[in-house]
Amino acid sequence: MYAVISLAMWRARRPAGRDAGMLCAMGPRTFPRALRLLTTALILGTLFSAAALPAAALAGLVAVEVTTSFTMLPSDLQTPPTAQVSFVYANDGRTLLTTFYDENRTEVALSQVATVMQQAIVAAEDSRFYEHGGVDLRAVVRSLVADVLGRRIEQGASTLTMQYVRNVLKEDPNLTPQQRLAATADTPARKLQEMRYAMALETRLSKPEILDRYLNIAYFGAGAYGISAASRTYFGEPPSQLTLAQSALLAGLVQSPDTDNLIGGDRNAALARRTYVLQAMAKAAMISPAQAARAASEPLTVRPHQNRNGCVESTHATQGWGFFCDYLRQWWDTQPEFGATPQDRDRALHDGGYTIITSLDPSVQTVALRQSLAVYGYQSRRVLPMAAVQPGTGRVLALAVNRHYSLAANPAGQVDRPNTVNQLIAGGGSATGYAAGSTFKLFTMLAALADGLPLDTPFDAPSPLVTRWSASGPGSCRGHYCPVNDNPGWMDGRRTMWDGFGRSVNTYFVWLEQQIGPDRAVAMARRLGITFRAPSDEAIAQSSASDWGSFTLGVADTTPLDLASAYATIAADGRYCRPLPVLSITDSTGRRLPADEPQCDGAVDPDVAHAAVDAARCPVGQQSVFGRCNGGTARVVSAILGGRPVAGKTGSSENNATETFVGVTPQIAVAATAADPDAPHDYVGAGVSSLVDAAVARTMSVALGDDPWLDFPAPSTAIAFGVPAQRTYR
Repeated sequence: MYAVISLAMWRARRPAGRDAGMLCAMGPRTFPRALRLLTTALILGTLFSAAALPAAALAGLVAVEVTTSFTMLPSDLQTPPTAQVSFVYANDGRTLLTTFYDENRTEVALSQVATVMQQAIVAAEDSRFYEHGGVDLRAVVRSLVADVLGRRIEQGASTLTMQYVRNVLKEDPNLTPQQRLAATADTPARKLQEMRYAMALETRLSKPEILDRYLNIAYFGAGAYGISAASRTYFGEPPSQLTLAQSALLAGLVQSPDTDNLIGGDRNAALARRTYVLQAMAKAAMISPAQAARAASEPLTVRPHQNRNGCVESTHATQGWGFFCDYLRQWWDTQPEFGATPQDRDRALHDGGYTIITSLDPSVQTVALRQSLAVYGYQSRRVLPMAAVQPGTGRVLALAVNRHYSLAANPAGQVDRPNTVNQLIAGGGSATGYAAGSTFKLFTMLAALADGLPLDTPFDAPSPLVTRWSASGPGSCRGHYCPVNDNPGWMDGRRTMWDGFGRSVNTYFVWLEQQIGPDRAVAMARRLGITFRAPSDEAIAQSSASDWGSFTLGVADTTPLDLASAYATIAADGRYCRPLPVLSITDSTGRRLPADEPQCDGAVDPDVAHAAVDAARCPVGQQSVFGRCNGGTARVVSAILGGRPVAGKTGSSENNATETFVGVTPQIAVAATAADPDAPHDYVGAGVSSLVDAAVARTMSVALGDDPWLDFPAPSTAIAFGVPAQRTYR
């Protein structure tokens, strides 16, 4: 030992050149090396001194030291959090939608790793792994002597346990960047800390547990962290299927993963390392020399495979699946279960290793996109965003629009077409939605029914109707707001909620709103999930809702997803369910999380909901329970659905700037709006209304397929024709 120390001191202080006169020219770079060598020698002296003690005494000292050290270990060394890929699937649990990750890693149990891979990593990095207690004194001496003599060695002094410690510390999110950098600094202090931590871990973890952890945290290059990601990235195989030649190559990568790999690295260096690993395995009697020779001569075929990452890279991104993925991410960032802030939740999505089975139904998504494209093509300035949800759960079945979810450049002069990442269907960011016209009459009707007005509430609807609300400019009469009916000859006259809704009589519903107060209609819309994303709409809703006489005519922006969810409420006995894009979520341990459970509330009394559905049978060409429908604006819907029980409502905004239809059955609710998202004054025109109605109806028909025909519950006679009993909200 003293010879080693003396040699280290002599090498550290001798001049770099042959002329002793050059000693005075030694620069500052020489002294850190001298200090490193001397300190390392002193560490070795301490270790050898300990080794010279009687076995019992040494065991006692080590037990005290490492036991104390384990209690002082960073928590991540005791229970290490490793970043893992989150996988997102369609509702069948098999069709991959996308993955989210910052580090491409998926943990696997050691039993799922081929034995030859386990052997290869031990042979490559720590041939005495099963013999030492975390620190290999023989390897330390070998490394120091090589360093002193300026020689290169294939296997350094760091054991697998020490390397594991270093990997955990450099990725520990609880450490500062400086502390993580220090975890890899080439200093004796860092080496000594690694040794102490490694010895402590070896007292609490078995060798298989340490090997398991190491294989799941090691970096193999090409963005692959852990053996599962590495085997799939390079060979497209799970780690259990790795061959001897493949295992040796992967084991050889961990020393220089970015430069010595077969994907963008030095192929010759990678193959040379493979040969070294195979020879090391043969030397350790893990395989025979003949096996090593055969594997070394084996031509290696690499099948590069990279996980898709994020919504832009989602499968079928050009077919619109990215819009659903984008909504999933929006929803995720609002869930407190995944972190205290949106940033924490997004980080959890990228490194938590979740398995997320979404509610996306590929067949419904396909038909919804096909129907959207039947109205407007990808190159059209106008869009037809469509959303489908499940009444009673809120689960989102499809989000489709005639756009590619992509960051790819668009042709000159074309804004957001055919490529965009704006959330045109669910809203968010700058996307506030679209005016949905008379579909908002539902909220006035529900508020009136809840307030005690029956379905047969009569009013002789004129055109125009002079209201009590002050107004000026177009749409005003003598200083008052005065709406008109779109088709007076067909809409004017004595109306009830049935035919007022069926024929979409503006002045009937503005009058009805005047009876109960617009603020109640606004409150009802909020109760059914309508979000006022446009700041101007939210300002009116907050400060002057009682004077918002035009609210019932759908002047506020909304989205197809909000609208479908609202109408789903009346088909679910008055229970509003927040839109939910998932069926199940499990964490990296396989634990099912409650965030995937529907969040539903009794928004309106069931009898109120049944009454609203009864009136909503009129627009689609069907008949109410009491036979009071006598005209509808979307009678084609019932024909497309073959007479299946359905309800719904059309909506045209001012000057036919947008055209909307919402259809609902007990099993599905679908909403779509034709609009120009970039130019509100590019009016789509009344002519597209029938196309929108048909697009929604055909989507519903395909989605329902052979599902049983379910009818809507009948409302009570009291709510239809008289004053209902006191109602409660649940």
